[in-house]
Amino acid sequence: MKLITVAGPPSCGKTAVILKTILELHRMRISTGVVKFDCLSTDDDERYDRAGIPVQKGLSGSICPDHYFASNIEETFAWGARSRFEILFTESAGLCNRCSPHIRDIFAVAVIDNLSGINTPQKVGPMLRTADVVVITKGDVVSQAEREVFASRVRRANPRARILPVNGLSGQGAWELARLIQEEAPEQAGVTGNRLRFPMPSAVCSYCLGEQRIGAEHQIGNVTSLDLGGTV
Repeated sequence: MKLITVAGPPSCGKTAVILKTILELHRMRISTGVVKFDCLSTDDDERYDRAGIPVQKGLSGSICPDHYFASNIEETFAWGARSRFEILFTESAGLCNRCSPHIRDIFAVAVIDNLSGINTPQKVGPMLRTADVVVITKGDVVSQAEREVFASRVRRANPRARILPVNGLSGQGAWELARLIQEEAPEQAGVTGNRLRFPMPSAVCSYCLGEQRIGAEHQIGNVTSLDLGGTV
């Protein structure tokens, strides 16, 4: 089975891109499934279900969704293998722009939209910088000049990746993404023992464990202090 990790900031169009891409894959008679990872709630699984696409969802609750992803990707892959999918997509929103659900030797797609701001590619981090393909959405609502400048900023952040514009409404560009996945994504027997492309943040502190009180006396664990050049 081919596993495809898709990640990007919230509301950038990940679900729409996956839906249009799967439609093209179905035209190629390729069976697919999706696992949606999110934090508190999502109705994206209903969108996949209405489209006739087998889907599972996982809500991380108080845990970082990408940490939750890494803890559950083995079971996710096993579900896809049992279902005999040829391609399994995972969708995850990197909320802090620091984490990344991408795995070495697993085809990685980052989604980012033209409306997010011209400096956003520099802020997204490993979710974009380590991807094999960067999909840029919402190009239909900005000018050609803005699209070119934004794409150049993406290329500066990740010069190795292929950059592909996709329209989540019309599906323009989805065939090209489906073809890339079909031709270049490697097949996998499993993910056990694979390594993440980038380490997760090493933040284990009192607030991670439920502390709500402000003050140095309540802070333990991995704490980093801001250097403001001395005290007043």
